[in-house]
Amino acid sequence: MVIEDSEIFAAHEGGKLSVELKSPLDTQRALSIAYTPGVAQVSRAIAADATLAKKYTWANRLVAVVSDGSAVLGLGDIGAAASLPVMEGKAALFKTFGGLDSIPLVLDTNDPDEIVETLVRLRPTFGAVNLEDISAPRCFEIERRVIEALDCPVMHDDQHGTAIVVLAALLGAVKVLDRDLASLKVVVSGAGAAGVACTNILRNSGITDIVVLDSKGIVSGGRTDLNSFKAELAQRTNPRGLTGGLAEALAGADVFLGVSAGLVPEELIATMAPNGIVFALSNPDPEIHPDAARKYAAVVATGRSDFPNQINNVLAFPGVFRGALDAGARRITEEMKVAAAHAIFSVVGDDLGVDHIVPSALDPRVGPAVAAAVAEASGV
Repeated sequence: MVIEDSEIFAAHEGGKLSVELKSPLDTQRALSIAYTPGVAQVSRAIAADATLAKKYTWANRLVAVVSDGSAVLGLGDIGAAASLPVMEGKAALFKTFGGLDSIPLVLDTNDPDEIVETLVRLRPTFGAVNLEDISAPRCFEIERRVIEALDCPVMHDDQHGTAIVVLAALLGAVKVLDRDLASLKVVVSGAGAAGVACTNILRNSGITDIVVLDSKGIVSGGRTDLNSFKAELAQRTNPRGLTGGLAEALAGADVFLGVSAGLVPEELIATMAPNGIVFALSNPDPEIHPDAARKYAAVVATGRSDFPNQINNVLAFPGVFRGALDAGARRITEEMKVAAAHAIFSVVGDDLGVDHIVPSALDPRVGPAVAAAVAEASGV
């Protein structure tokens, strides 16, 4: 599918979002109710009882889509202004697939203290926070601190949205191949936001043999150049004590999960175990072209819509936030994320196949299924 630049820019002209009224302001009476003097009664009521804001404003159902523009798609640190089209797109996805209103907030700072303080000050405006496109390792600290500071659902989608859909896709892959999830040897290429979160959710799902690589090779306890996050990751992964690079990691591996921009030579994919699984998720260019990977792997997935098995976060985040808000949850827990993954996998049903391990991003059943599963798993 080829899309001309002129069509792309025309679709973005003036932005992709607008604010619509729930009821028209076409009479003097309607104006007096929605604005002055009627609105003053509602404001007085909320001033007397702050909990009424949940009922009489949109804040309780509004998601703030927040970025500092430091790690946008595959474009890198392009700044707040250039990240806004992506955040607008995210807000459009929330509305389309989760039925949630959201507002993009791009912050002209990379300082964690300033980002956290800004969201604390803005808390009365929204009911949940979707952190987006914030570079690692700052994203880990920022997410942790925002979760601690706010009494509402918070999730960094680059981490957990990716992890949820990866787990859902892997559930589909092992089902169609009749393999055991816990026995898989998994290689994760990328030790940033997505790589760490994917590793965590796979470990929580019973996979113990996971080897993670960064740009310098296997993340292992013997390396002295690891930051604190990678050093902690090294303690929980690589149980066979491998050293070296991608060649050593992929030899005999069952799963390759690419969440970095690094290319993988075809000859290394050939060294994987039979009935292998390749998730090459780098966008717009996968770590290995799917046609090349299919020569050796039984199941191949990418992050792109023009190849089978698109692993895309839109399968997860709208339903996750919808479910958390429906339940009145104050946190998005690991149990809720795993429940979301199983819900995504369940939608595939009888259509499961090597080229259909996850539902389409446009499948209208996904959002409601994820929301229901997340709400139930919240325990609220």
